[in-house]
Amino acid sequence: MPQNIEIVMSAVRAADRDRYLSALYAPADKRDALVSLYAFNAEIASIRDRIHEPLPGEVRLQWWRDVIAAGGEAGAGHPVAEALNATIAAFKLPKLAFENMLEARIFDLYDDPMPSRTDIEGYCGETAAALIQLAAMVLDPVEAPRFAELAGRAGCAQAMTGLLLLLPLHRKRGQCFIPVDILAAAGSSPEEFVAGDGGPGAQRAVAAMRALAREHLSAFEQGAAALPVSLRPAFLPLVLSRAYLDKMEGLRRSPLDGVVRLSALRRHWLLLRRASRGWPAL
Repeated sequence: MPQNIEIVMSAVRAADRDRYLSALYAPADKRDALVSLYAFNAEIASIRDRIHEPLPGEVRLQWWRDVIAAGGEAGAGHPVAEALNATIAAFKLPKLAFENMLEARIFDLYDDPMPSRTDIEGYCGETAAALIQLAAMVLDPVEAPRFAELAGRAGCAQAMTGLLLLLPLHRKRGQCFIPVDILAAAGSSPEEFVAGDGGPGAQRAVAAMRALAREHLSAFEQGAAALPVSLRPAFLPLVLSRAYLDKMEGLRRSPLDGVVRLSALRRHWLLLRRASRGWPAL
């Protein structure tokens, strides 16, 4: 790993605290690799926030494509790029997964509506689910392929929960990740959802999105007891996804209005308990 891994670790700690905490439960010789994956994800997920026009954002995504395709010393001087290329080489990770992740992130740069449930599941699969599977390949390349389907369910649950948490930010910039078909069933539309108070169908649409996240989370939890100890760190953030969803449903105020947070103590406790005990059989 590059000597400046501390810079990379600090970036993940600041940008993605939940994944940073989960990485601390990985074996010491795998921790830096996981952090490099999470730092890359944080970098490309935040392009919209740092580069406010779509075209420069696409240029940045292309830069990452070129760096990953070239490998080796490509991206020298960029701590995250150096760490990521070292991880890809050391663990023989498939570059196609990163290409697909970058392609999916183009959607973030624009305000186009998410057409359907199938489309958002595909988006989650290429982003959060792929990241879980890559982390699993770092942790245990022999066992990881057996749990690819479980990673897909986990990634959908995690990403959808994250999108719900980011509703206030997305609405502020006129972006709607709730699929058009879900909005229509709730009596709303992307235009109405991002305007003002979201309209009369907004709460129904959010409830439907939470239900979809829970559907994937429940499917993951049905099979999670079979996860070997070696793969647990890749899936640990899912225990926080459940806690976030529970808290959203328990709040009296609308999730459209404010960000839902968990205390640092609660996050540490939930991760520690699941890391030590695993998931119960259901």
